[in-house]
Amino acid sequence: MINSLAVLSVSLLPSKRSILQQQLWHVRSFPKGVRNCYRINVISGTKYLIRTNFNYGNYDGLNEVLIFDLHIGANPWDTVKFHNASLSSVIEIIHSPPLDFIHICLVNIGQGTPFISSIELRALKNSTYDTELGFLALLRRYDLGSTSGSTYRFSDDVYDRIWVPLGFELWTQVSTSLSNENLTQNAYKPPAIVMSTAATPINSSAAFELYWDPDNVNIQYKVCMHFNEVQKLKPKETRSFNITLNGEYWYGPMVPSYQMTSTIFSPLTLTGATRYLFSFFKTETSTLPPIINAIEIYIVKDLSQPETEQDDVDAITNIKETYGVDRNWQGDPCAPIAYMWEGLNCSSDGNKPPRITNLDLSSSGLTGKIPSYISKLTMLQYLDLSNNSLSGAIPDFLTQMQSLKILFWQKLGE
Repeated sequence: MINSLAVLSVSLLPSKRSILQQQLWHVRSFPKGVRNCYRINVISGTKYLIRTNFNYGNYDGLNEVLIFDLHIGANPWDTVKFHNASLSSVIEIIHSPPLDFIHICLVNIGQGTPFISSIELRALKNSTYDTELGFLALLRRYDLGSTSGSTYRFSDDVYDRIWVPLGFELWTQVSTSLSNENLTQNAYKPPAIVMSTAATPINSSAAFELYWDPDNVNIQYKVCMHFNEVQKLKPKETRSFNITLNGEYWYGPMVPSYQMTSTIFSPLTLTGATRYLFSFFKTETSTLPPIINAIEIYIVKDLSQPETEQDDVDAITNIKETYGVDRNWQGDPCAPIAYMWEGLNCSSDGNKPPRITNLDLSSSGLTGKIPSYISKLTMLQYLDLSNNSLSGAIPDFLTQMQSLKILFWQKLGE
């Protein structure tokens, strides 16, 4: 479902379509309004992979440098940047919505018209990817042992995660023939094609190393590593290894099982370092070097801005739909404060959900009787319904609203 005052749907040229997946063949742009939002129904408490795709393709012929913000609900998600018309952008999170809907909003920050190509949602197992601290924004997802150099997603991956191949000059690969039918999976279910290959150090006595450098030492990370023994070990062969992070013990010993997925999801967030260096050392009893099949790196994003109280959202949404209010009422009514709906004022009390306290619907072309939905705004203190073509007397439910202090009721022509 989309709420928008102004949208423009544009198809890319056929010559550009041939190399793109179908969901990138079109864009929808938002030339009017500061914040334009999609409202998407979900099952509250269910964990979702949510992916947004942006393919500029110079659809407007302007070949602009575009920068705009992406929000989920009342919270910033990411900034979308295009410095080249030929580029595409994929932005993905894992999130457990607390409500039965989500808002995905594109915010115009004055540096080009926001647009979007597609939004994808995939339900995940709730036992995977701990999101207690906030949503997880994908930084990287790598197939580390790739021998094909191909990128994999659905139908290889039942959750449609996108696995990108990554190699390094100090690594080599070990592989086997493996199908989803003969791989014993866990709840994460990384695809068999990814788990059929593993990266290992060229020098079998050396450590296997992976690292990345954060843009900011305050960024918080979660890491998910996937392992599967791809070789049927001989009677005297063993493979076990310990994992350190920046020289400190992190996990181990890890003993991958043959044709069975094992996953390590970091129990604690990683933060405060200028480099995150994971080193895999074989144990003293191991005859074989360490291996790793795949890795996912996520940034923990804060969801500290609470969304408006659900009863207030339902009430103001019903008012909007009943009256056909012609205003750019997009996304969360009260948050962020900079994008509060026109005609509203809201309370802000720390971590508590905002409540609607003022509602100005004067000169809004309202007709008919006042719907009882307004009574659901239990914290409403100020209500202006003046200069509309409303019929009937002041309804009793308005006089029973305990918080209401000021009411303007003047009709047109009176």
